[in-house]
Amino acid sequence: MALYAMIALLLLFSFPSGARAAAASGHKLEAKYASEAQFIVIDKSDNTLSYYEKGKLIKTFPVGTGKKSSYTPEGLFTIHEKIKNRPYYKEKIKGGDPKNPLGDRWLGLLVTLKNGSVSYAYGIHGTNNEKSIGKYVSAGCIRMHNKDVRWLYDKVETETAVLIRK
Repeated sequence: MALYAMIALLLLFSFPSGARAAAASGHKLEAKYASEAQFIVIDKSDNTLSYYEKGKLIKTFPVGTGKKSSYTPEGLFTIHEKIKNRPYYKEKIKGGDPKNPLGDRWLGLLVTLKNGSVSYAYGIHGTNNEKSIGKYVSAGCIRMHNKDVRWLYDKVETETAVLIRK
């Protein structure tokens, strides 16, 4: 057992700091995405969102995803819009209202569905229910703590690639 621990430590300190953090957390960025200026990986298996810059892991956040695995689509998508205080159209709740389940930041995704159609209904957003983070609760969007999505919103550019996986 001690041998495995020593090997793990050796491997951990053999990588640059971003790779160390990715290896330690189990979040590895595939080489084909490492050259992207910005890249987001959402892992539904442990409800985390990892933000990378030029292949280096910058920060990992807990998120909430779909009640059923099929609700949050999997694949490679892009952020097509950034909106502060987006209204919740389904229930006609204005942006900025404390009752708005989208929080105060919205990173809208351009999602191509399995049937080939395009959807703009999915996004990475805040929430008015902070206790839902880390759980399988949404209708398909990715929920974040409001302070976390504000940080991400300020960093990320439109056209940033977002990989959602199991």
